[in-house]
Amino acid sequence: MPGNLVLSDAARTTAGILLITILLVEFGGWYMLQIVRRRVELTGFQQAFARAGHAHAGVLVILSLVVQIYADAATSGLLATIGRSAVPLAAILMPTGFFLSSMGAGRTTPNRLIWLTYAGAVALGVGVAALGASLLTG
Repeated sequence: MPGNLVLSDAARTTAGILLITILLVEFGGWYMLQIVRRRVELTGFQQAFARAGHAHAGVLVILSLVVQIYADAATSGLLATIGRSAVPLAAILMPTGFFLSSMGAGRTTPNRLIWLTYAGAVALGVGVAALGASLLTG
């Protein structure tokens, strides 16, 4: 039937996994409520990083779902694969960096694990650039 969206096996599998990870983002929302209701003792820095981690997780998981459709429409297999994989990788790395780099009682600055956030930013940039280039060259 015209207009039906048929996903590749790669897109369907990745999208299925991503949809399940939304449950983790939902748990993060519950945790954010605990912070806002002052049931969890955190420094201002830790609260800011918890918010940033939660926001990045939600937005990047949704972006990763959209990327799966565009990757199927891309003309370059290699660039599409990079986009299909690197954007979800960013959805893992960036929030993990925010969360892990702010762990520890009374922390007011990030620890060495902040590098995960930067690695996620690189993965995001590489992924969207590769996928965008593949779509533009088709």
